[in-house]
Amino acid sequence: MTAELSAILAANQEFYEAFAKGDLARMDRVWAQRAPVVCIHPGWGALTERAGIMQSWRNILGEGGAGIRAVGPRVFRYGALALVVLQEMLPGGMLMATNGFVQEDGGWRMVLHQAGPLSAIAEEPPSPARN
Repeated sequence: MTAELSAILAANQEFYEAFAKGDLARMDRVWAQRAPVVCIHPGWGALTERAGIMQSWRNILGEGGAGIRAVGPRVFRYGALALVVLQEMLPGGMLMATNGFVQEDGGWRMVLHQAGPLSAIAEEPPSPARN
């Protein structure tokens, strides 16, 4: 695994750890400060302003952490953009998610999170992360 691939996966894991622990300050550090951002929570419309995205996380994380686990992350790199596709395991079911990251301030920062319901676990096992 390359250093860049490891860094992308680490940024993705940081997002899920902030989510699981209900750590808003950590969640704020995960998201890009200057790059355009978009967040689509399941059943919500698109949030395209950073302030609105952070308010949504304040609302979601207000009760504390969530029992969420990221499963089978696969990385797709497009130059300065990286997408991570994975399943999110929650106490009430599963979601399929896409997370986008760009390089900002020397690290990979989130610019996209979109998750939606998944009716069943994928038939084939997730492919290993790749570059």
